[in-house]
Amino acid sequence: MSKPLRHPDHPRPRTRREFLAQGFISGAAMLVAPSLFGLFKSREAWAQAAAECNLSTAAGRIPFVCFDLAGGASVAGSNVLVGGPNGQLDFLSDAGYEKLGLPRSMVPSLAGQVNTELGLAFHADSAFLRGILSKTSATTRANVNGVVICARSENDTGNNPHNPMYGIHRAGADGNLVTLIGTQPSDSGGNSLAPMSMIDPAARPVKVDRPSDVTGLVDTGRLVQLLPPADAAVVMQAIEQISEAKLQHMTEDAIVEQLIRCGFVESTQLVATFGDPTLLDPLADTDITGLTGIFNAGELNQDKFRKTASVMKLCVNGFAGAGTIEFGGYDYHDGTRATGEIRDFEAGVAMGAVLEYAARKVQQVVVYVFSDGSLDSDGSLDNSAQGRGKGNWRGDNQSTASVFMLVYDPAGRPPLTSPARQQLGYFRPSGDVETSSSPIANNVTLLAEAVVLNYMALHDDVGRFTTALPTQGLGGNINNLIAFAPIRPTPT
Repeated sequence: MSKPLRHPDHPRPRTRREFLAQGFISGAAMLVAPSLFGLFKSREAWAQAAAECNLSTAAGRIPFVCFDLAGGASVAGSNVLVGGPNGQLDFLSDAGYEKLGLPRSMVPSLAGQVNTELGLAFHADSAFLRGILSKTSATTRANVNGVVICARSENDTGNNPHNPMYGIHRAGADGNLVTLIGTQPSDSGGNSLAPMSMIDPAARPVKVDRPSDVTGLVDTGRLVQLLPPADAAVVMQAIEQISEAKLQHMTEDAIVEQLIRCGFVESTQLVATFGDPTLLDPLADTDITGLTGIFNAGELNQDKFRKTASVMKLCVNGFAGAGTIEFGGYDYHDGTRATGEIRDFEAGVAMGAVLEYAARKVQQVVVYVFSDGSLDSDGSLDNSAQGRGKGNWRGDNQSTASVFMLVYDPAGRPPLTSPARQQLGYFRPSGDVETSSSPIANNVTLLAEAVVLNYMALHDDVGRFTTALPTQGLGGNINNLIAFAPIRPTPT
């Protein structure tokens, strides 16, 4: 586990989010669910619940996985390149890149300092990139494209409404087993908040941060232990039919009858679909672990990679519609560069694992990376082996923040609406976000809406954007905020 960070310029951490950002706690937590009767306070609530069974089915949307790097990580410049009004390669001043942690000997304008293997331009020595490269094949990387969004957000706080998962669900994402998952027991599933306008209490993320959480999502009882799944399903279907026959002669309220019936129907579906426990277990998936797996045994002993394996297993296979993976300890301005490089590399390893897993499952996937605020360098260098001769991180700086999306498609590199859309918004030569460059550059809620917009664009579903987000604040001129061309047909 990464060591916690103690900053002399920060007050003692008091809240869960502050402990998380500095690495004093991990993602593990307990969630106490309300009782069945507590869910239904009135006859009207019972009626609504009983109206239809509505068993969850995958919605045919692209799996969505977001990384919430709690604390204020470096995204722009040292990892994903940012530039002026003409895009990523419209280079900033040397002093601007120095603020973003790059010494003058490593500025992107010099030969060999840019890597575009993922479509999106990264600095050639980006720790995110090195982590991604360690887990992906060249074939996988050739089928990835991305966009960087230049946008400020507040430092050291979970109050940024960064997390778009509810909006992704409103855009149609759903799972065969659960709708949303997250590694934190919060309303967003991570550290940062979800925009209030997107939240749907009925879709609150289920906490999943280890393989046992994944397999624990389904409990079909001792019937599966006694019978093969196919036989168990037949028995339960017979029970369902008998119960329905009895219900025809019962005088109890029709609401209760419907609830009982749905209980049998859902149990039957669970047994037939998930009776084999290895179907959900990340540790039984040879694409994840084992001799040819993405993660080795040592990595799966680490909390950050166990949670990554668990979330990607559910999302990529369509068992969940979208998931958040939170990594704590990204408030890493401790006077060195080494700490940040190590933690960024670990995040890159996890991002690469999700992309490679999607490739092995021949499935599309969207990876979205955000952090609460960012930081800057004073130009002094860390020449240690882990510091790699880059600028030491001095302190928090929300003006240097950015987020990015990567999209994998087994059919080929996802197209952009235009090459200029590889970067939305831009930076000033000084190394700061130009807040007038786009409506989302200084508004985190609108930033989250733009992510949902681009997710819908991948499905050729932009025309339904205002239906999915009826209170959206992007206005009618949204075309300039769409980076991705469609890779899936318009949903029916």
